[in-house]
Amino acid sequence: VGHCHPDIVKAAHEQNQLLNTNSRYLHDNLVDYAERLSKTLPEKLCIFYFLNSGSEANDLALRLARQYTKHEDVIVLDHAYHGHLTSLIDISPYKFRNLEGQKEWVHVAPVPDIYRGLYREDHEDSVTAYADEVKNIIEHAHDRGRKIAAFFVESLPSVGGQIIPPAGYFQKVAEHVHKAGGVFIADEIQVGFGRVGKHFWAFQLQGEDFIPDIVTMGKPIGNGHPLACVATTKEIAEAFAATGVEYFNTFGGNPVSCAIGLAVLDVIEKEQLQAHATEVGNFLMKLLKEQQIKHPIIGDVRGCGLFIGVDLIKDQAE
Repeated sequence: VGHCHPDIVKAAHEQNQLLNTNSRYLHDNLVDYAERLSKTLPEKLCIFYFLNSGSEANDLALRLARQYTKHEDVIVLDHAYHGHLTSLIDISPYKFRNLEGQKEWVHVAPVPDIYRGLYREDHEDSVTAYADEVKNIIEHAHDRGRKIAAFFVESLPSVGGQIIPPAGYFQKVAEHVHKAGGVFIADEIQVGFGRVGKHFWAFQLQGEDFIPDIVTMGKPIGNGHPLACVATTKEIAEAFAATGVEYFNTFGGNPVSCAIGLAVLDVIEKEQLQAHATEVGNFLMKLLKEQQIKHPIIGDVRGCGLFIGVDLIKDQAE
């Protein structure tokens, strides 16, 4: 919503003057914020955990998935990045390839990239072909006695090259993952909160019939203030609570953070930032496509709202 937005600064300042305390003390802001956030999501995603960063959110999502499924293994997309904690470096090919390499419990699926990926625009059914790659990974894992806890994916792979997965891909993958006893985790840390314009969440680009089991949020949720969230279903939350080891985060969901979170949602609504993302994104795409006609180095222009990728190439055919 922009640097030093007056509404955000005011909300933080006013709450700071009243009270900021750790989350063991009950405060209305947390409940008000959870309720407000729930209105942006499908009904079944109704349990919220508040944290301080996207990395914390993704780490908790991993714990939730493993506790619920009683499985360990995770499938991720090639080139993915999900955060800086040890647990997340392990599921980020973008990082682990330069470090200690791939752990036994991590499986890497090809990015559903129809421009330079395995299956391209000319493929008769790239959606099924890419989903089948995940199915094959699951089968090979099962052959080795491994069990899948989660398919962990950014709703639009960002570090992987601003990729827009073909519609229907998530539905087919979720089917394979659920059948294997795993859950589907959508990382919305970079792409949520109206950035894609036509929807509030990027996973909604896949269609109304697709709902992840867990959604993680960070970055724009607090306009740069340390705030993050994991949204999930009652079933998953109950399995997590059943351990008797309660979830606690000293400052995750503190009164000031939640006041800021509420103010961010107000600004997005009041200033019609979703419509703005669509309008400005379409304008930028139009100009970039005009450049593409003039310059053979521009191979592809793709995007949605204010999430846009320009692919620079050496050879059109290759």
